[in-house]
Amino acid sequence: MAAVLERSFIEICGFERETLPRFREITVNLGLNALPGGVKYPDSAGGFHYEESGKLLSITSNRCIHWSTSGDTVQLVEQSLDTNLLNNAVKLKITHCHLLPGGVHIQETLNNVIILIVTNQTVHRLVLPHPTRMYRSELVTELQMQSIFTDVGKLSLQDPAHSVAIPSPVGQTAGPSASAAWLSHQGEAHYALASPAGGILVITLPPHDTQGSITILELKRSSVMQRLAGWMPTAIRGEQSPGDLALSLAVRELEDDTFIFALCQDHKLRMWSYRDQVCLMETDMLEYMPACRGVKGSPGQGHRLRLAFSPSTGLCLAVYLAVPSRGQFTVLQLVATDNNRYSLDHISSLFATQETLVDFALTSTDIWGLWLDDTNQTVVKYINFEHSTAGQWNQVFVQPAPEEEVHIGADQDPRETYLDMLFSPLRFTASAIVKALQIYRRGTERIADLPWETLKKEVTVAVENELQSSVTEFEFSQEEYRQLQVEFWSKFYACCLQYQEALATPLGLLLNPHTHMVCLLKKGFVSFLLPCFAVDHMYLSFDEYLFSEEDTPVSEDPEVARDVMQLVQCLRLVSDAVPGDMAYEMEKALEHLQSPERAAEMVLENLLANDNENVIEDIQNKLQDIRNPVSAMAVLIREMDLETDSEPGGEGPLTTGLSVRISLSQLYGSSVAVAVICQAVCQMAMTRVLFCRDLLILQQLYLRLGDNVFLAGGDQLLQLQQDLIPRSSHLLSSYYLLKHISQSLATAVPLDIIDANLQHLSVLELSDSPALASNRSVLSPQTVVELFYQSVARKAIVTQIYSQQQSTALLHWPQMVSSVVTLLAQQLWPNNPGFQFPECLMGNCQYTQLQEYVRLIGPWCQVNVGSCRFMLGQCYLANGEGQKALQCFQEAATEVEKEEFLLRLTGAEEEEVTAASRLQYYNKVLRLLEDVGLPELVIHLATLAITEAVNDPRSQAALWTRIFKHHLDLGHNSQAYEALTQNPDSSRQLDCLRQLVVVLCERSQLQDLVQFSYVNLHDEVVSIIESRARAVDLMSHNYYELLYAFHINRHNYRKAGTVMFEYGMRLGREVRTQLGLQKQVNCYLASLNCLRLIRPDYAWIVQPSSGAVYERPGASPKRNYDGEFATVSGQIDILELKDLQKEYTLARSRLNLAQHHPPSARTVCCVAGSASAVEMVSLLVQTGLFDCALSLCQTFKLSLTPIFEGLAFKCIKLQYGGEESQNEAWNWLAANQLSTIITTKESSATDEAWRLLASYLEKHPTQNAQHHRCVINKLLSHGVPLPDWMVNTYKGVDAAALLRLYLNYDLLEEAAELVLEYVDALLGKGHQYFGIERPLSATASLVWLPYTSIDQLLQALNETQTNASIYNKLQDKLNDYHKLVDQTTRRR
Repeated sequence: MAAVLERSFIEICGFERETLPRFREITVNLGLNALPGGVKYPDSAGGFHYEESGKLLSITSNRCIHWSTSGDTVQLVEQSLDTNLLNNAVKLKITHCHLLPGGVHIQETLNNVIILIVTNQTVHRLVLPHPTRMYRSELVTELQMQSIFTDVGKLSLQDPAHSVAIPSPVGQTAGPSASAAWLSHQGEAHYALASPAGGILVITLPPHDTQGSITILELKRSSVMQRLAGWMPTAIRGEQSPGDLALSLAVRELEDDTFIFALCQDHKLRMWSYRDQVCLMETDMLEYMPACRGVKGSPGQGHRLRLAFSPSTGLCLAVYLAVPSRGQFTVLQLVATDNNRYSLDHISSLFATQETLVDFALTSTDIWGLWLDDTNQTVVKYINFEHSTAGQWNQVFVQPAPEEEVHIGADQDPRETYLDMLFSPLRFTASAIVKALQIYRRGTERIADLPWETLKKEVTVAVENELQSSVTEFEFSQEEYRQLQVEFWSKFYACCLQYQEALATPLGLLLNPHTHMVCLLKKGFVSFLLPCFAVDHMYLSFDEYLFSEEDTPVSEDPEVARDVMQLVQCLRLVSDAVPGDMAYEMEKALEHLQSPERAAEMVLENLLANDNENVIEDIQNKLQDIRNPVSAMAVLIREMDLETDSEPGGEGPLTTGLSVRISLSQLYGSSVAVAVICQAVCQMAMTRVLFCRDLLILQQLYLRLGDNVFLAGGDQLLQLQQDLIPRSSHLLSSYYLLKHISQSLATAVPLDIIDANLQHLSVLELSDSPALASNRSVLSPQTVVELFYQSVARKAIVTQIYSQQQSTALLHWPQMVSSVVTLLAQQLWPNNPGFQFPECLMGNCQYTQLQEYVRLIGPWCQVNVGSCRFMLGQCYLANGEGQKALQCFQEAATEVEKEEFLLRLTGAEEEEVTAASRLQYYNKVLRLLEDVGLPELVIHLATLAITEAVNDPRSQAALWTRIFKHHLDLGHNSQAYEALTQNPDSSRQLDCLRQLVVVLCERSQLQDLVQFSYVNLHDEVVSIIESRARAVDLMSHNYYELLYAFHINRHNYRKAGTVMFEYGMRLGREVRTQLGLQKQVNCYLASLNCLRLIRPDYAWIVQPSSGAVYERPGASPKRNYDGEFATVSGQIDILELKDLQKEYTLARSRLNLAQHHPPSARTVCCVAGSASAVEMVSLLVQTGLFDCALSLCQTFKLSLTPIFEGLAFKCIKLQYGGEESQNEAWNWLAANQLSTIITTKESSATDEAWRLLASYLEKHPTQNAQHHRCVINKLLSHGVPLPDWMVNTYKGVDAAALLRLYLNYDLLEEAAELVLEYVDALLGKGHQYFGIERPLSATASLVWLPYTSIDQLLQALNETQTNASIYNKLQDKLNDYHKLVDQTTRRR
């Protein structure tokens, strides 16, 4: 840690970059008129620190109230360095009254904070709750707390209890010139006012919670007390002279009395006892001022008085006597003697030459002074009045005003350059920019509370509009437009400078005696004084201070210390000599990553070439006085190097109590503290960039001078060249990086990007890293360092500080803030092993800033190289530059085993860092790339990772699986198959194969799937497709067809046939739709076709199992209803071609049936789906599909009788049906094929049906004409006369059967006619119609008659009288026949 010089401080502006402070305005109007004469009081400021502000465990730790007055307004702000206070700013306007300088006095009681305010006409009292009463619990864990001003609007400030007008005599035109106020132990509020006519007036208000009257008394030298119900000042009585007009008042309660100290116009200090109303002491201050001639007679102006009390020294007084051309501080100690008498002991007299003292403060050891010099610049100094023998004041390096001239490089855009200057940290408050913008617009409208980015846009628009409105020409050269831009932007910049200067006007000092913190109260903001580091102190000190330094803490060796001081003086000369353009070029060289050594050499050459004032010669002369420059340089370099071996976070977690841990979790966590600490780091970096730059230039000069300045010769020159210059160059680059990130604003991030980033971090398993804590800031525009400090570093730093301290009770600001700044800078230092800062940037989506960070450290930083490449890859990924990201991830892989962040990323512990770590790293990156959605890069990186996993088959399998998956997703089927074949793990290979089959099927890329060679995987492919085919819906997937194609492609026809037959079987069982039937028919056709391609001996298949019971690997055993294991029959059924033909015909019949009735196809399919062949014949006959029924009967060798009966019935229905039945008949007639078509005459449906029946009878003859018989039987049963053609046909085949049918249905006449004809045929008349080859003759074969039937006929005819003639005729014919038979027989 760099040494700290307690003797000097540096100012750090604490203004937050909010647009406008949010003051609540309250007006108090007591109905008074303004005093004539218009006396104006100067603006003033002051503050108050809580008693326990220095205690860590207190609710008021690091908490204060500061105020400022201007005219009739007082602004009150409560501020904390630990938590953000809400509603903490109030603006109190007291109408027609002017605040006295220093007219605000604040005190705290156990329950309240009392604010006493004094104006030239009134006194006021504000009673506010104490913070400890607002929060009863000591443990406050909120990030924000309510201020004591939260409810100030509820106070009735016009009430007499809060506001009282000072009674004023007629004609008096001046108010009091000074004031003091205090609370008594009884709670009374006392106001001591310096009367304009001399004397002190004390107004007393009763306690705020009791009723009482106001008391007014006057203190005068006669020691006579007057109590007045109404006040008439003694000035009217002329008893007072203006010599005792008090210029400054101070009050101190000691024991049971209150002493009022008055420093008067006659240079005398008077001490009054309030209890006794007597002047206890009067001392002429000119006695302590030497050479005071001429001062005594003139009245004093601007004298100041301050008190300080400490238990060790008692009460000290500091008196400032403002004498023209010089001023003097006199420190006195109040000493009590016997008999209630007091005297003053002189402690010290200190001189100051500044002309205008703004304010000063006294502590028990120091005096702090605030001046404005002749050029209106702020000057702050302090001195220890006890031990400063030489009267040497210690410096405070105040914040310089922003540069008046902005250097714009030839390659820079003026607008961007000016915007960077205006809106970068450390330069301008938002109030200054807003006021300048209002003036620039020349508008009266008030600018609302704009966000920082919006304000930036408003400024840009205003300046550009002004530029455009001034332009009269339409065409410009580039250079002319650039000049116009510079002109208008510089005009606006100058306006901002004026307002910033006004806001930076100092008003007062605020010292905290408990924490030793010093604040500078300015008109527009508050700045804080931080201890200055030794190196910065020497570099920033004025020459007179540098020459008078007796020792320097950077070295204990006086010789080395002297050389260091001489060297720093040379550096100051170099700094003054470097012109602005060269400084700009040097900075640009650092920004563009050029060699700092070369840039310094170039600057030196420029200095040598333009050394008109012999500066280099002066530097050379001083260099001669340095005995050992190498040692001095080494000391300075070591002092500035922030490199440390320890990890941030201290020595482990604290083991203290809960209250301490909670208090530490909030310490220095408010937005004010964040801004101050991070701006301190920025200020340090800016100073040391210049320091290192000048050191590097000086080292180049040493190289050029060589042995002329090195007393030790070449060894020192070699050490300078090989060691010190590279180290200085490295330091310069490092501090430039710190400066850059301290000024880089964080970007506001949309929620969707934050969510995506969190998703990526969870993939990397980094989302719970402490460096990725959520950003809980309330600053509007943060720098990335503030973001880092607030979200990550603060907790680690505070823990580290307190783990090294013995006590956690006291908060010593100079020591604490120095430690915090140093530790924060160390955490940001790129050469330290910690990597939290880049992690924080990544976690908060600050990708642009992270890229710039990695770019700046790239050429020279050798720490965390791989981690930086990984972070850069993350940035590229976020910006959509995948290829660049992949390149970075590959480069980072080589450092996995070496760097803590990458090891944490892989999850590897230190003791098990092996090659597996790199594989784990690749896996994490692959998951990240998958999460982002970059499959091509996943494939590329996984292929690379396989080379790392040579001896790890498990990892290889996982990587090949990943490659396969992404190739498949991208549609690279061949590459996916190739990756599958390379996978060494058979189970993973099988999984990939299964996925390949499924995905290609879903994409209908079956050609690729079938044509892959599947070496050693053939059975697995078949098994996968079979299992998929049996497991999924038949209509939505085509796995059976795929398997069929797979087997056909390999000429395995029997398996192809088996597959299609199984497909058809399942379709018949599971898909009872017309489409399912169509598919089933096609399947059976394909199966038939396959078997016909095989030699007949092998044209068979094994019938697939029914009921979808397949043995699948891993399937659970099946049980029957009794719980026993079900035994599967081992019988195997062989199917040949004829069996397949039957199944095909049956399926075809079902399809025809379904197609014939489209509206009721679903019902038909459900019914026919499980129908047997016999049942199907009936269904087909009913429908009229006789051709199909015939085919089915022939295939299954079934009787055709149902077909002929059905067709006969159809004919009957048509014969006697109406026109509707005729029309319907054409539908089923069309489905049957007629043998011939008659075109000579118009044919009806009935005719066609009879023709169809006739053709069937003709085509399908049977022995004994069985079909004719069944048809005739059907017709006769329905009483339909037989068609002649049918009678003729049947009697030629079996006349006897026809006769029996006639008899069965009582057709006696037809039977008689048939017998007559038959007998005639036997006798030779028409024998050919009965199928008789030769009639009855002696030589012919035997003939016969159906005598039984004829006897039955005769009997029937004989029994009825109506048929007597027929009976006789038939009897005669039979007699004739018998005669002939007898004759013929005899002739044989």
